[in-house]
Amino acid sequence: MRILSDELTPTHGNVTQGPGERMSVLEQDHFKFDEFTVMDTVLQGHTVLWDIIKEKDAIYAKADFTDEDGVRAAELEEKFAELEGWNAESDAAALLSGLGIKEDKHYMLMKDLSGNEKVRVLLAKALFGNPDNLLLDEPTNDLDLDTVAWLEDYLSKFENTVLVVSHDRHFLDSVCTHTLDIDYNKVTLFAGNYSFWYESSQLALRQQQQQNKKAEEKRKELLEFIQRFSANVAKSKQTTSRKKMLEKLNIEEIQPSSRRYPGIIFTPSREPGNKILEVHGLTASVDGELLFKDVNFQVEKDDKVVFLSRDPRAMTALFEIINGNRKADAGTYDWGQTITTAYLPLDNSEFFNTDLNLVDWLCQWSNDSSEIYLKGFLGKMLFSGEEVLKKASVLSGGEKMRCMIARMMMTDANTLILDSPTNHLDLESIQAFNNTLQSFKGNVLFASHDHEFIQTVANRIIELTPNGIIDKMMDYDDYITDERVAASRERLYAK
Repeated sequence: MRILSDELTPTHGNVTQGPGERMSVLEQDHFKFDEFTVMDTVLQGHTVLWDIIKEKDAIYAKADFTDEDGVRAAELEEKFAELEGWNAESDAAALLSGLGIKEDKHYMLMKDLSGNEKVRVLLAKALFGNPDNLLLDEPTNDLDLDTVAWLEDYLSKFENTVLVVSHDRHFLDSVCTHTLDIDYNKVTLFAGNYSFWYESSQLALRQQQQQNKKAEEKRKELLEFIQRFSANVAKSKQTTSRKKMLEKLNIEEIQPSSRRYPGIIFTPSREPGNKILEVHGLTASVDGELLFKDVNFQVEKDDKVVFLSRDPRAMTALFEIINGNRKADAGTYDWGQTITTAYLPLDNSEFFNTDLNLVDWLCQWSNDSSEIYLKGFLGKMLFSGEEVLKKASVLSGGEKMRCMIARMMMTDANTLILDSPTNHLDLESIQAFNNTLQSFKGNVLFASHDHEFIQTVANRIIELTPNGIIDKMMDYDDYITDERVAASRERLYAK
């Protein structure tokens, strides 16, 4: 992405755009525009228009306005009109509002915004002015589910070229018509979205392992897969441009993937009884700000519950309370006698303030201290050879998450509590985690910003608000399109 945006010079080759084409890039420097207003930051997304505005303003600010200035001002006004400059601020305001930046902040200085708000403004800047080529590196980071849905809808209707890097599979499927796979120093472009690439490459891998299957049978199986996939997309809400990709799906492009997926396997040592968890009158606040109050619910056998809230601190507070790490302002909770839990917290930093290597680190939570046993769990999470002797304190965010998952797997718990489980994980780990939770034979209580994760795992949704909860036995796609749910949300979040 840095080569494409001209931040890095390639060793070989070059990057060209069509004549007169404009490229826009999602800025990664969150402090670059601190001295500009929010509105001016967005307007700078269209560099040509911004330069005209600044030159025009400078001419009109002159005390000694000359004839030459008049001629130049007229030229600039003509260009300004051609670029629809008169609509620029209203267009920018619409983008900002769509991304969750309220109107009263449009003329504030960037330095007065939170980090989360800055991300949204920089995204609006990248989208502004309908660029010919749009480069987005992890655009869904720090966005809530509602804003991600808005962005998916916006980009699915975007008529120009979008190049995006993301770990959000639902976002990739909604936006992309082609996938560029960079693997083992090789770059391969093929038609189809992420789901098509993943499912077809897994099918090809299974076929590669079936030595006795005839080539003609394998070809027929691949063609049937393409037909099934195409039928599903045709029935979906995808726009026409997304459906056009179906015409380009090519059986010859389907190849086994060389990517490695971690072996995430949870095996409950005992089946949960009828009583899982009962919550009565729970209330929690942070620094005097109410997160939720008088929360009552009962988790039933086989429930896989996703907890939602416009304030993510609400889910973390609930999980910390039911794990005994935090005291509620009011209320009680009670786990069933047969229930054993494994918890993946949002913040795992305290677990890694140690010089222990990974084998010794994992041994802290194991009844079996043999190296072979511990290396087996680390191996499932793709730590091999000398890597298992790394110090826990030097791990990356993704490596820490894989260690925490290995720790959870050893507990043989029948109830999993997961606070933002896809954070820091690569796509392979997210996919493996997702797959195992779908088939898990116990209960799952989780919070996530990953649409696909929620849609495929949860069978129950509980939304926490300062004025009560919404508790529905339905899947996520139905929940976010249900008019009665939408009305309840507006009422419960009203100040």
